[in-house]
Amino acid sequence: MSSVQHDPAASGVVGVAVPKLIPEGGTLNDGRQGSTGQDWENVKLEARITGEHVSEGDVPSELDADGEIKQDGVRRTEAITATWDQKTLVMMFMALYLAQFVELLLSAVQTNLNPYITSAFEHHGLTAVVSIVATITGGTCNLFIAKLVDIWGRVEGFFFMLFLLVLGAVLKAACQSIEMYAAANTIYWVGHIGFGYVITIILTDVTTLRNRILLYGIYSTPTITTVFAGPKIAADFLNNASWRWAFGAFIIIICAVCVPPGFIFIRSIQKCKRNGTYPARRHSRTAMETFKHYFVQFDVVGMVLTIAGWSLLLLPFSLASYAPDGWSSYYIILMIVLGVVCLAGFVVWERYFAPVPYIPWKFLKDRTILGSCFMYGFMFLSIYCWDTYYYSYLQVVNEQTVTNAGYILNSFSLMSAFIAPFTGLVLRYWGCPKWLSISMTPFAVLGTALLIHFRHPGTYVGWLVMCQLFSGIYSGVWVLTGQLVITASVNHQEVAVALALFGLFGSIGASIGEAIAGAMWTNMLYNHLVDFLPAESKDLAASIYASLETQLTYKEW
Repeated sequence: MSSVQHDPAASGVVGVAVPKLIPEGGTLNDGRQGSTGQDWENVKLEARITGEHVSEGDVPSELDADGEIKQDGVRRTEAITATWDQKTLVMMFMALYLAQFVELLLSAVQTNLNPYITSAFEHHGLTAVVSIVATITGGTCNLFIAKLVDIWGRVEGFFFMLFLLVLGAVLKAACQSIEMYAAANTIYWVGHIGFGYVITIILTDVTTLRNRILLYGIYSTPTITTVFAGPKIAADFLNNASWRWAFGAFIIIICAVCVPPGFIFIRSIQKCKRNGTYPARRHSRTAMETFKHYFVQFDVVGMVLTIAGWSLLLLPFSLASYAPDGWSSYYIILMIVLGVVCLAGFVVWERYFAPVPYIPWKFLKDRTILGSCFMYGFMFLSIYCWDTYYYSYLQVVNEQTVTNAGYILNSFSLMSAFIAPFTGLVLRYWGCPKWLSISMTPFAVLGTALLIHFRHPGTYVGWLVMCQLFSGIYSGVWVLTGQLVITASVNHQEVAVALALFGLFGSIGASIGEAIAGAMWTNMLYNHLVDFLPAESKDLAASIYASLETQLTYKEW
């Protein structure tokens, strides 16, 4: 997400950064394995981040690195990246940057199309419901993806996420109901989250700690372009073709831009195999034994309980208004009860029965990691409370076009992407994430609180943009400082899982925010329409509520 869930020429930016990405005399695959001087600089930087006291004897030796227990996927990644010279590394950075750019552009386009897609099925009010399930599943699957790339490898993870991304887009283009669209959106969102996550892990593998956060910031810069291009492209498809063609076009484009990094990956694997350095699989299991093995390794039971628990607990807040008896409907009560039971069952399962726990509990005992995760989660909870329906609000209340509403909303992401490289530079040379994060608190308060003051029709657009820029400043800094302290607190083997836990907290926070927004929208908007519409027009309340396009036909409110 940054991730959140973000353009100078990629070659120019990366070309400047690359000479310092690899410690002289060291290896590509771990920032902690380099010359002694560089190692000591990295350890001192970690100490400033985590607040720990270190001495020069704490620098990990080559024996420590070799003796570290590493899964097959990590070992394969180290073998692959060891074959990369500086030219190959630059080519990979450029190829991944282009792939990230196109994927973020698709995300920007589909975000602007979402209200119109739900309106096409006469269920604009369910926009939050569609997002809640996707957000929970995407965040929960991050830990699954982390284990996948550690066990199988980064290359396999990259192609698997591309497959889910394309599959979700295909199903979106072909969907014929709101239920099918919700399912397609969930598959797409898992691929979207996983695609960016795998790229982040690959960048982590080939950079030192000191330069890592700078590269994270550079890879956020595609958003500077996509925030302008996304709304315009969405409007062009809506006006000149259809939203289905938008997904069809991007399926072809995303596959095309993933050919270069895929080629480099495959070529590197072949080179490793010729050199005899590519780790072979160390087991010979039957199909059933393989199924049981991965069922346990990925803790499918824990993952299902997490997704089911949060989904069942949060969905009723948006669905209650559609139930025959509202909150008294039996299935609304049943969903809430089952959600609580599933979450309680998850804790019991993980504590007493899971052979391989789904949640890395030892990380939650680290105050640095836990604090970063909570900061990330509460940040998205706050944002999604107002962001979920804000795009529709801007068009109806402030009478903005599809394009202009997208520009206003995406100015948040624009500022976040703009400030990211500068944040990376500050952290690169001064290493002060704690105080930098604290200094962003006024922007967080103003960016959200001023939305209340400027919530009236006719508000000057500049004030609305200002609120988005304030929110973009603090979120851009908090995402990067959170990622930095997370990666500084774990070793190479644990990076993927630690970042996945970080993403999980963000997704849960976003899901809760969407549930709050959905509850307010579905339980309050229709009643207010009935109350304020003229007596002769009250029968139109349902059709107005169900479709954004219908709402936009009424110019005077």
